[in-house]
Amino acid sequence: MDMNNIYTVIGTAITVLGGASAWRFYEKRAEKREKDEDFIKKDCRDRITKLEALLVSSSKEKDELRKMVLDMTAKVAGLEVKVQFLEGENLKLYAELGKKPVRGKKLLNG
Repeated sequence: MDMNNIYTVIGTAITVLGGASAWRFYEKRAEKREKDEDFIKKDCRDRITKLEALLVSSSKEKDELRKMVLDMTAKVAGLEVKVQFLEGENLKLYAELGKKPVRGKKLLNG
């Protein structure tokens, strides 16, 4: 065989082997990229599911807290009415006794 033919055969063999190796490399690289994308998609789905559950629970908690605030507001309004009534009664009693009401003095329980 002539040297030129040998070089051609060797060059063709290297090209074929190099092409097959490159093909396997790119094929594995594409598979890895697809696996990474699938992992990211699954992770995002899991996070979205958790966030939706947190959103539902926080919405329920917000509604419960709103109800509690409304109840407390109603109780405070009732207490304000009682305090006004008691202060009026207190002034009447002071007037009946002929004493001057004491203001700013706090009572201590004990």
